[in-house]
Amino acid sequence: MLESIVPQIADSHATEARPRFALSIVVPVYNGAKSIGELVDALELLSIDGGHEMVLVIDGSPDNSLEICTALVENARVPITLVNLARNYGEHNAVMAGLRHASGAHVVTMDDDLQNPPEEVERLLSFAQRSGKEVVYTCYDDKQHTAWRNLGSRFTNRVADFVLDKPKGLYLSSFRCMSAFVVREIIRYEGPLPYIDGLILQVTHNIGRLKVRHLPRAVGRSNYTLRRLMRLWMSMFVNFSVMPLRLSTMVGFVLSGIGATGGALAIGEALLYSPPAGWSSLMAAVLLLSGVQLVILGIVGEYLGRLYLTANKKPQAVVKEVRLSRTALPIDSRGQCDCASSRERTLHVNSATCSGTGNMEP
Repeated sequence: MLESIVPQIADSHATEARPRFALSIVVPVYNGAKSIGELVDALELLSIDGGHEMVLVIDGSPDNSLEICTALVENARVPITLVNLARNYGEHNAVMAGLRHASGAHVVTMDDDLQNPPEEVERLLSFAQRSGKEVVYTCYDDKQHTAWRNLGSRFTNRVADFVLDKPKGLYLSSFRCMSAFVVREIIRYEGPLPYIDGLILQVTHNIGRLKVRHLPRAVGRSNYTLRRLMRLWMSMFVNFSVMPLRLSTMVGFVLSGIGATGGALAIGEALLYSPPAGWSSLMAAVLLLSGVQLVILGIVGEYLGRLYLTANKKPQAVVKEVRLSRTALPIDSRGQCDCASSRERTLHVNSATCSGTGNMEP
């Protein structure tokens, strides 16, 4: 009895004491109207021992993704939970909202663009179960992204090696598999600017890698702009490490040492020789030091700004509505759909974890 009570006390966010399925698949949907139907159809055909469910998160998509996903829920052959966010919050925020509605022993996160073949999900789950790894990231021989996007990904991973204490050689991919334990721990984070890989690395280093195929984008184009990639990079760089502040301190010491040396040389030259003209060198030094000071102030300001947003309880995501397919609804002792229980559970999850108000329509 005690063993079944402790996990519920330890984590008030967990919706189930025990996993309902072997696998949950969380898919954030943004401008995915042309691809999400094909993806869901393929995922429904997966053969998973212990069963699987899908959690689709509509991240304020401006197209008709919500209508298409609603139709998919109504005709679902496997349990599907549709989480509709009040507006666009970003991929990582949307995934966090989806994780809070996942109830599998393992959870796979993947994009809606069909660049990750759905059949690779079975391989990913099987590898995670066999290896006993808490998290398994996928990697690719050839990423089918644009050149600037691939360059940005490599840069982010190199910075993560330094800032996040990431295991050497690990590629951080959005196509990943996590254990229920890791999911339970990372959804404790309620800050407004989550970075899922940073949260994972705070929980565990028991991480594996699996090489999978990466396909060219079938429809549309990437939703990541340079601005969004910069925001994501800043979340990784600032949210989960004080390394930028330490670097600022080191740069300050180095420049102070250079300044002191330069000052001593200038004084010596003025005493022993003629006073230096020095206008160009003086302006160069002033501009250099002023630029470095502004960069350091910007880094400090970024920390303070994020602290301000957290202190003012800016929501990580606001859930507007949650819909469950008939196959996802709980069944009572009489073998009938317990819709009232499901509605109560859904409303509790929304208000407790996402600062939103939700309603469920079976």
